[in-house]
Amino acid sequence: MRQQATSVPPTGTFSRLRRLSALSVALLILAIVGVCAAHAGAQQQQDQKLPPMSQGPPPPPAPNVPGKQGQGLKIDVDLVALHAAVLDKRGVFVDGLPPDSFKVYEDKVLQKLSVAKQEDVPVSMGLVIDNSGSMFSKRAKVNAAALTFVKTSNPEDEAFVVNFNDDYYLDTEHDFTSNIAEMKEALERIDARGSTALYDAIIGSLDHLKKAHRDKRVLLVITDGMDNASRHTLTETVNEVQHSDAIIYAVGLFGKEDKGATERKARKALQDLADATGGLAYFPEAVEDTESICTQIAHDIRNQYTLAYYPSHFERDGTFRTVQVAVTNPHGGGKLTVRTRTGYYAKSSSTKAATK
Repeated sequence: MRQQATSVPPTGTFSRLRRLSALSVALLILAIVGVCAAHAGAQQQQDQKLPPMSQGPPPPPAPNVPGKQGQGLKIDVDLVALHAAVLDKRGVFVDGLPPDSFKVYEDKVLQKLSVAKQEDVPVSMGLVIDNSGSMFSKRAKVNAAALTFVKTSNPEDEAFVVNFNDDYYLDTEHDFTSNIAEMKEALERIDARGSTALYDAIIGSLDHLKKAHRDKRVLLVITDGMDNASRHTLTETVNEVQHSDAIIYAVGLFGKEDKGATERKARKALQDLADATGGLAYFPEAVEDTESICTQIAHDIRNQYTLAYYPSHFERDGTFRTVQVAVTNPHGGGKLTVRTRTGYYAKSSSTKAATK
């Protein structure tokens, strides 16, 4: 039997097939390379359209300021806050007035109110108590009155105690405290001697209020004499209180026997300090009246309206701006009176730059 032969193409045919195979392979390789190149180009083009992975989102556009669009200008305007007590003709607090009952004028220019509401907000307050020699017999009743003031105030208030004679001393353990026992201990540090550096004590207490945690700030000042030991004058002290936003309540314990020129000068000093800040000055004839007065002061603080606005005169030029508040009775009753500070000093751009 003959073995089945394997079919083998002739040599020339095999050579042509080999050349065709080689050509096919070459064409295939070129096609693959072309596809890869096209893919790479497309990928590169796509990559150029995408931001780098490390690039964050674009920043938000700068806020526009009316009249200054496109310049990226930001005007820094300070909110002016007033604390105002409104009373009827009988001297009774008037509650529940709507915002449109108030008109605020700065340098006689009507302002647009941003806030107008009655609220009992926590305050930061300083008890500034005369500790000179003439106060020795009065301090026990004054201390009791000061503690009544604290207890009648908002429970979230914070306070400090400054006792003063020839100099002034922060006698609370902490800068501010809500602890009645700590305040009582500070008030009982009685070393009644020497003279009366009232103005220095007020300016030092205003400086301490800069550390406060509450926006509304108050000083309660109790004294029985004319300042006779301060380095600062009354004019300088009034200037300092107008640069602050503190309200000053003063109690002058001059008594029936003090009716001379010195007593009148002392009264005027306390009245000027209170009037400049929207506070009150009291002059009881007996030290026993101090406690009821302190209760009245606490009620006055807790029944005030907060009025706030961005001044139309927004330049930081450090000038004094007078403030007047007018109030109308929406119920058509009798005339209402409003008490607040008489003005304020605008911040200056040089002061702001110096603090940076």
